[in-house]
Amino acid sequence: MKIKQLILFSILIFITSFVPKKQKPNIIFILTDDLGYGDLGCFGSKIIKTPNLDQMAAEGIKLTNFYSGSTVCAPSRCTLMTGKHTGNAYIRGNGEVPLRPSDIILPQLLQKEGYKTGLFGKWGLGDINTTGSPEFKGWDYFTGFLHHVEAHFQYPGTAWKSTPEIPKPQRIGGNIFQGYAADFFAKEATDFIKNNASTPFFMMLSLPIPHAELQVPKGNLAAYLDDKGNSIFTEKPFSSNHYGGQNMPKATYAAMVSKADEYVGKVMKALKDNGLSENTMVVFSSDNGTHIEGGRSMDDVKLMNSSGSLRGVKRDLYEGGIRVPTIVCGAALPKGIILDQPAAFWDFLPSFLELAESSQEITTSGISQLSYWKSGQKISERPLYWEFYEGGYSHAVRYGKWKYIFLHKKDQGPKKELFDLSVDLSETNNLAEDNPKQLAIMEKFAKDMHVKSEHTLFRRAEEK
Repeated sequence: MKIKQLILFSILIFITSFVPKKQKPNIIFILTDDLGYGDLGCFGSKIIKTPNLDQMAAEGIKLTNFYSGSTVCAPSRCTLMTGKHTGNAYIRGNGEVPLRPSDIILPQLLQKEGYKTGLFGKWGLGDINTTGSPEFKGWDYFTGFLHHVEAHFQYPGTAWKSTPEIPKPQRIGGNIFQGYAADFFAKEATDFIKNNASTPFFMMLSLPIPHAELQVPKGNLAAYLDDKGNSIFTEKPFSSNHYGGQNMPKATYAAMVSKADEYVGKVMKALKDNGLSENTMVVFSSDNGTHIEGGRSMDDVKLMNSSGSLRGVKRDLYEGGIRVPTIVCGAALPKGIILDQPAAFWDFLPSFLELAESSQEITTSGISQLSYWKSGQKISERPLYWEFYEGGYSHAVRYGKWKYIFLHKKDQGPKKELFDLSVDLSETNNLAEDNPKQLAIMEKFAKDMHVKSEHTLFRRAEEK
């Protein structure tokens, strides 16, 4: 009897040794540039057509209280990559500041878990020949723009490319890279999915749209033109020494959002075609709120309801500058639900590491959202913090229903604002004078969550 049991046990061990382990979930992050909270149909737009994103939201989780890392691109992307907010991250504003060797970021951490990594589109955290260049920060494959100004032009004629065989980014152009830049990046992204279907991967499609310049292929503009080929909006032509001229900025912006939606559809199709839909987490978001650049105005924002019912746009710490439309789906997550607990970009790093079953010890400002996404069980309330250095200095805290903003613009005295978002989502009623105790609580959070920046560019006047 014992011999039979031993034989059966040996056979079982032999068989199970050949059973492949389930592959770790893939992770895809699709990041748009300057997309407003209300620009998607699933987030309330009645004008802009976004069928693929609407479907993604219907089949996944819509996060209605999710925040970007900052109100401009570089610091927002830094918080995403490092898992630190702008009170303790190294890059806290736009500028010529690359990530350092000591900044260990998301793709580097996922590489250690066996993930292939690919970035396609805008980088903005380290130019060529700096410590922040993609080959030093964990990207196996990269095709895109290194410097954020490169991404200001939708038909640039040149970009950068690196591979494991040639890790240092090389200029590409001519017959290799031409046409609408985002088309090229999306093709590279879907090729990456196909070529890495047999291994876990982390892929980021970092689209340079709908950021100015406002340009889109003519075929994509058709949905926003009348029968005579004119814009369905009343337009004011725009000209600029930096961005290209644009006769139809309203129609073009709408078409650029729809273009981003088109790329989402292509990514989803690539996953389905390669049998990866169920084992891939896909996240869609924006690096900050909508912009008023390249011919776009506050009247356009209002017309299209781009900020929804939120106040402000890019470069504001009001909700419209930092609350962003965010959707997550796949990897055994629930379908067709809405979650409203406040969270932010710095929460993605611990969330993705938990998904990858990582045991690496990391220092992060974030909290993994994975259990919340799976079960809807809310996480303990905690403050969220931002600071911003353009045009003076400002910082903000979100805690529960409360939002606190400190503004000290150049040539103006300091201003404190306190809003109850549960009844005043548009941040119109300043309650700072009427609620000194709550104001003090929020000020204490702001003080405790700020660490003096190691870079002099991101220091308050009294710290320089």
